[in-house]
Amino acid sequence: MRRVTEILFYHLQSRSLEAVLPKLVEKSLEKAWRVVVQGTTRERLAALDERLWSFDEASFLPHATDEDGDPAAQPVLLTTGSANPNGAAIRFLVEGAPMPEDAQSYARIVLIFDGNDPDAVEAARASWRDVKATGVEATYWRQNEAGRWEKQG
Repeated sequence: MRRVTEILFYHLQSRSLEAVLPKLVEKSLEKAWRVVVQGTTRERLAALDERLWSFDEASFLPHATDEDGDPAAQPVLLTTGSANPNGAAIRFLVEGAPMPEDAQSYARIVLIFDGNDPDAVEAARASWRDVKATGVEATYWRQNEAGRWEKQG
C-alpha cells in the first residue's frame, strides 16, 4: 500500500520562523525523520543555520547547509534546491519555496508562511488551492496567542 503524504500549512501569527522552526525540526528528529528545510535565499538559510545552532543551550540539532559538503550524511539539511540528497521524510518549505515535484515521496510536507505578509498569505492560498486540486488531503494550522499550533476547520 502506498503512503499518502501529509501536507500541512502553518500560518505564523505571533512568532517568527526563527522562533518556531527549531522546535519543529527537533520534533521531526525525535520521530527519527531526516529533514530538509528549503528556502529561497542564501541569506535566510544562513540566518536559520545560525538559529539552529543557538536556539537552546541544552539542545543540539545536527544540521548543515547544502554548501557545507556531504549533504547525504546530514540529518537536517538547509537548501535552496529541490533535491532530497539526505533522504528526508519531512520537508519544510519556508519563505515561499515551491512545492517539490516529488512531494509524494515524503511522509510530510510543511509549508510555513508569515501571516503578517500579504504576499506570503496569497502565495500560501494559491498553494492550498493547487494541493486541494490534486485531491491530496491538506491541513491548516494557525498559532494561538500562546504560540501553540491549532488545527483549523
